[in-house]
Amino acid sequence: MRWLSYRVMKALGWRIAGELPDVPKMVIVGAPHTSNWDFFLFLAVIYHFDIHVNFLGKDTLFRWPFGAMFRKVGGIPVDRAQPGGIVRQVKDAFDERDEMILVIAPEGTRSAASRWKSGFVEIAEQADVPVVLAGVDAKNKVLTISPAYEVRDDRGRFMDEVRAFYADKDGINPAGKSPVRIAGERTAS
Repeated sequence: MRWLSYRVMKALGWRIAGELPDVPKMVIVGAPHTSNWDFFLFLAVIYHFDIHVNFLGKDTLFRWPFGAMFRKVGGIPVDRAQPGGIVRQVKDAFDERDEMILVIAPEGTRSAASRWKSGFVEIAEQADVPVVLAGVDAKNKVLTISPAYEVRDDRGRFMDEVRAFYADKDGINPAGKSPVRIAGERTAS
């Protein structure tokens, strides 16, 4: 499926710009997430870079009969009933592994939302891992991979960099793009 997605992406004129940093652990942000077709672009990127990635899924998906399959393809079960617990659960997953690439779509939906979910920032801070941005520019058929960003102590600066990166990336369905803003920000961007 990954190989097929990559071949179709190339046949349709898409290209990948940028390289993944050579670090063992990172959070990759995939945005704008505006279409089901984003999944096939995601598979193409995995094939292109020949990487194993992880993703989050609600713990109930990891029960029989599909649990083993979801774990095999990189799924990490999280218990969404624990307030604030998802960040801790994912930090623990980073701590337990020597290498881990976690892919997150912070919009949380393919429809326009008022803001992004802030979990990717909190996870990167708590796990002390860099964030790599992956942007879908359907107009130019380019998937752009950023250098690694450190969140560290300045969320405002970091989010300004994220906004600048995604400013010209509208996704496959531009009407579904959400503003690059997380809870608690003082900016009107």
